Amino acid sequence: MDRIRAHIRPYRPGDLDALYRICLLTGDAGQDATSLYHDPRLLGHIFAAPYALLEPSLAFVAEDTAGVSGYIVGALDTQAFGERLESKWWPGLRTRYPAPTPGLPAERWTPDQRLASMIHYPWRIPHGLARRYPSHLHINLLPRLQASGYGSRLTKTLIAALRGRGSRGVHLHVFHGNRCAAGFYRHLGFAELPATDAELPIPGLDLFGMDLQTASLPLQAHHIDPATVSAFTGS
Repeated sequence: MDRIRAHIRPYRPGDLDALYRICLLTGDAGQDATSLYHDPRLLGHIFAAPYALLEPSLAFVAEDTAGVSGYIVGALDTQAFGERLESKWWPGLRTRYPAPTPGLPAERWTPDQRLASMIHYPWRIPHGLARRYPSHLHINLLPRLQASGYGSRLTKTLIAALRGRGSRGVHLHVFHGNRCAAGFYRHLGFAELPATDAELPIPGLDLFGMDLQTASLPLQAHHIDPATVSAFTGS
């Protein structure tokens, strides 16, 4: 089978629907999450669209002959980005997606309700983590681009952009036990960090970070591109 060829380019406004689609099609630990969610745009409302719309200069896509098939998005200053979400993004979504019923145990929430809770009660990065690793990212690739080097290329592209804008460091979260994703990030130069409960948006995550003032991306990183390389979106 011929190797898929794609090129990396900056995000364009016309790519937004593709980001929503990719976020859903990779939202179950890299697999299709369509059957999990009643609203197919909920995942993208949290993990893709706000980055593309509020910080488009840190959004990049991989495009092949079939269209946009992967993306990476990031925030330069996670604290400031959270404030923008609070003022410009979450209010409208909170009117459309009510929080889970008070008193309903979290273990009984539907997948849609879990995401609605994240909209109403978003994680806020602790000051200590923000000082060391102020930036963060999310990355998703459709299966046809997975294990082809494009995850590494997208990540390197974003890291270069973050470093060029003066970021001290970048962090991300990976589901605990996802050895494929953890190995991918380690080969790119990320280190697993000890984390307090406050530094994890939800239980069951591991924290990774890269010091952009000293780190350099290893040359061999482009050979590693797992199927699941995102933050806690699971893809």
